[in-house]
Amino acid sequence: MAKQHLSWRRKALLIGIPIVVAACATAQQSGGPGGMSFFVTSVGGGKGADLGGLAGADRHCQTLAAAAGAGSKTWRAYLSTQAKDNVPTVNARDRIGKGPWTNIKGVVIGSSVDHLHSANNNVTKLTALNEKGGTVEGRSDTTNRHDILTGSRADGTAFSPGDGDKTCSNWTQSGSDGVAVVGHHDRMGPTGDPWATSWNSSHQSRGGCSQQALRSTGGDGLLYCFATN
Repeated sequence: MAKQHLSWRRKALLIGIPIVVAACATAQQSGGPGGMSFFVTSVGGGKGADLGGLAGADRHCQTLAAAAGAGSKTWRAYLSTQAKDNVPTVNARDRIGKGPWTNIKGVVIGSSVDHLHSANNNVTKLTALNEKGGTVEGRSDTTNRHDILTGSRADGTAFSPGDGDKTCSNWTQSGSDGVAVVGHHDRMGPTGDPWATSWNSSHQSRGGCSQQALRSTGGDGLLYCFATN
């Protein structure tokens, strides 16, 4: 009787092994680079807000994604442009696909374009991770890098030319002139006003478009990157 009982336990254990392995494999597939469709860049382009236009910004997203193991997807920077000097108006919300978008840990930050731009989106310091899965420094840290370049209104649309330059000459300028609109990935500001806690449209850069100017208000030329497929 004891031998039969032992045999049953061994059989149950053997049966359970592949089940456990399968469950672990499923959990891994739900996250990781292969499932990632959103990240904040771990580094900027190195030239302030001069990203080489939208094409250069997209290339930066694609390069970082590829290095992280997610290069098979098409990546786009969340940036708007204003109609100026033969550059058409482009809305950031129209560049990023339809969603849903998940970070490298498999957490959904937006289920659709409308949800992403609603008060119910899930962009926070804990979810807006970089392509390596690291947390991006925010207002509560010693070094603040929470200003993310967007050039966009809160609804993800571009500013009109009459509003003045909000995109550092459509992401081609890195000098002391011009400004860029940024968002706060950690949803924190000096006040609790909606503009201060907006992930994509908090305030303008101060003192120009250079790397130094961006850092002066708590930025580093970082971008939001979204996979369109």
